[in-house]
Amino acid sequence: MEKKTKDYSKYFDFSDAKIISEDEHSKKIRIRGREINIMAEPNHRKEKQRGKEDVQVLYDNAVPDELKHIGEGKHYIVYTFGCQMNEHDSETIKGLLEQMGYQATEDRKEADIILLNTCAIRENAEDKVFGELGHLKHLKTEKPGLLLGVCGCMSQEENVVNRIMQKHGFVDMIFGTHNIHRLPQLVKEALFSKEMVVEVWSKEGDIIENLPKKREGMRAWVNIMYGCDKFCTYCIVPFTRGKERSRRPEDVIAEVRDLARQGFKEITLLGQNVNAYGKDLKDLNYRFGDLMDDMRKINIPRVRFTTSHPRDFDDHLVEVLGKGGNLVEHIHLPVQSGNTDILKKMNRKYTRERVLELASKIKAAVPHVSLTTDIIVGFPGETDEQFEDTLSLVREVGYDFAYTFIYSPREGTPAASMEDNVPMSVKKERLRRLNIAVNQNSLRFNSRLRGEVVEVLVEGESKNDSKVLAGRTRSNKLVHFEGSKDLIGSFVQVKITEPMTFYIKGDLVETAVAVNG
Repeated sequence: MEKKTKDYSKYFDFSDAKIISEDEHSKKIRIRGREINIMAEPNHRKEKQRGKEDVQVLYDNAVPDELKHIGEGKHYIVYTFGCQMNEHDSETIKGLLEQMGYQATEDRKEADIILLNTCAIRENAEDKVFGELGHLKHLKTEKPGLLLGVCGCMSQEENVVNRIMQKHGFVDMIFGTHNIHRLPQLVKEALFSKEMVVEVWSKEGDIIENLPKKREGMRAWVNIMYGCDKFCTYCIVPFTRGKERSRRPEDVIAEVRDLARQGFKEITLLGQNVNAYGKDLKDLNYRFGDLMDDMRKINIPRVRFTTSHPRDFDDHLVEVLGKGGNLVEHIHLPVQSGNTDILKKMNRKYTRERVLELASKIKAAVPHVSLTTDIIVGFPGETDEQFEDTLSLVREVGYDFAYTFIYSPREGTPAASMEDNVPMSVKKERLRRLNIAVNQNSLRFNSRLRGEVVEVLVEGESKNDSKVLAGRTRSNKLVHFEGSKDLIGSFVQVKITEPMTFYIKGDLVETAVAVNG
């Protein structure tokens, strides 16, 4: 049975809304007894535009002195949906809340503010958020003073904001990806006005430095750029995250050096498309390869990056990665399809041959590299033969692992207007066959490690057995071994005894021996 397309039009009917006041800065409306202060709302037409205005870099303090005690004696919870970028945004949100005096809690009944930091990549992510709001409605009824907020990528979508205003009037705050730094002011407005506060900027935001972050563990994410200019036909991200904006190299380097001083063992450089870094810095001839070369000179054991795009993966970057050192032997390189015609329909702007050539260059420069990828099956118009091209590419490149997805249309993207003519039963069968091929690769490559000694950064206990520790190799393979909890956060050497598909088992090596990645 085919899934029906959602009807979003019902969320645009505001015939029962009454405008209370309106000026050039905001408007106040009343819907079903709830007053809403709309300071800015998403506009899909504006999100499609790429403004020529210069991006400003601001170094102001995000939390004014008068708001630093507004949360004293109160508690917060932030639920995060989606990618590493959302996780990193949540670190900033938590940092801002703690500078305002709020303390973290895991008990919903103790919380005074609960924020849902959302993802818009796939429809099921949206469904999860609205399901969560349904659960939180009962909590809000029991505790009317609780502040509930929705932020992140979903908030950048017109239909989502309209749906919340129409159907979820118990929500207190909606804000987007470009104005996270405005959280203190939005909390104040929601607390004192008792109105729903909506502030979602459609224009690309400036780059705000010096925002507080609450990081946990021994690994840290570092944003190096924001937004995406690729406009793949299936993807909503260019609209929710805006145009590509690179941070200044000196600011990135200063942040990583500070993390090294704090004792972090691993950093991951983040961006929607990290290897487009620097293209927008008109006053500098400084690209992602240059930044990675500078990362090598910083005393931090491991440096990763995600996610990259085959179109921008240039020879200079390959050359720098080949220098090794703290640059790890793992590259996540989303390919999406192995067929050139489908790649063209996706607007990926590279060919199957380009992917094979790039993979060959990377493998020549970085011995023992682990290549991982993202793949979509069942894109509109994908034939059996075109899917077979994807299967054969997986085998030819030899991906260690792949995140695999069935295509689902996203409202507002060009692909959503294409005829989705691949039956769901066919999509599921293609996904099943693709996963078999990927898993065969994973087991084959993991089996090569049997008897080898690898360096593992210990992350914590295994989810299924408290006596077993879990950590990752430089090539990002998950390793399970028995050991003492005081090893968490440190590097150890593990001899691989039992390679499996999704992780590998090993024994802790007590004496110093040569280590592979």
